[in-house]
Amino acid sequence: VENRLKASREVESVDLPNCHLIKGIAFVFNIFHCFGKGLKFPGLHSFAPDKPGGILMMDLKEEKPRARELRISRGFDLASFNPHGISTFIDNDDTVYLFVVNHPEFKNTVEIFKFEEAENSLLHLKTVKHELLPSVNDITAVGPAHFYATNDHYFSDPFLKYLETYLNLHWANVVYYSPNEVKVVAEGFDSANGINISPDNKYIYVADVLAHEIHVLEKHPNMNLTQLKVLELDTLVDNLSIDPSSGDIWVGCHPNGQKLFVYDPNNPPSSEVLRIQNILSEKPTVTTVYANNGSVLQGSSVASVYDGKLLIGTLYHRALYCEL
Repeated sequence: VENRLKASREVESVDLPNCHLIKGIAFVFNIFHCFGKGLKFPGLHSFAPDKPGGILMMDLKEEKPRARELRISRGFDLASFNPHGISTFIDNDDTVYLFVVNHPEFKNTVEIFKFEEAENSLLHLKTVKHELLPSVNDITAVGPAHFYATNDHYFSDPFLKYLETYLNLHWANVVYYSPNEVKVVAEGFDSANGINISPDNKYIYVADVLAHEIHVLEKHPNMNLTQLKVLELDTLVDNLSIDPSSGDIWVGCHPNGQKLFVYDPNNPPSSEVLRIQNILSEKPTVTTVYANNGSVLQGSSVASVYDGKLLIGTLYHRALYCEL
């Protein structure tokens, strides 16, 4: 377990010059740079346990981008909203769909919204629940009601989850969901976490957080996946973002997982951002773009890039915005 959590690892700082902190934001995701705020997760420290979650948007095309909360349509249960992974899909008619992994009262659903640009609001369309989605972590949308999702555990019961991790069963998986068909398309992960898709829609990337790996899977016309390669890293890889212009993968990482699960304000969780270029080649280039021992940024979980601007989200209470 110690090796899976990288419990003894300390980080050397790698700083970026033009950065400032944004408070009140946790997870950061691509396209519109929507974030979930306020994820509450069993076993993880929460700075605002009583506040419901929400969705914020940040337009990185603006001169001085700022986060704005999106209104959510009436009839959706905001009080129990506990957002986790987020993905967007843009249809042929330019309709934007937002998919959000939700853990209301620690259950597992995927909420599908339509983004109403004129009102800066989200119209709730559908709640997805399925027996093949027992412990959803992240999603990547591939249609208006179609997505790939990672289950970070096989079980939904907290004690069985703990046992599954402790026994190192490797029962986590990836599921394809559509209104007509739901199926497991990849399995054997220690703890499948972040998931994303290449700009050409041919490859799916999956982060296995406790195995310190990124899996490259080829997508087939029937939506099945076959594994092409595995990239091994020396850190706990959380969420994956894709730079749409280059296809580079930007990874939010936890250098030391032990500090995440045993939170100590005097020895806080550190942060690390990796950039992976040419992942399909024989020797992908892996660069540490940012690293901090927790003095500035704790528990980095995702890094998103757009047009020379970098947004690093965390499991906690703040994000870091940098101009590269």
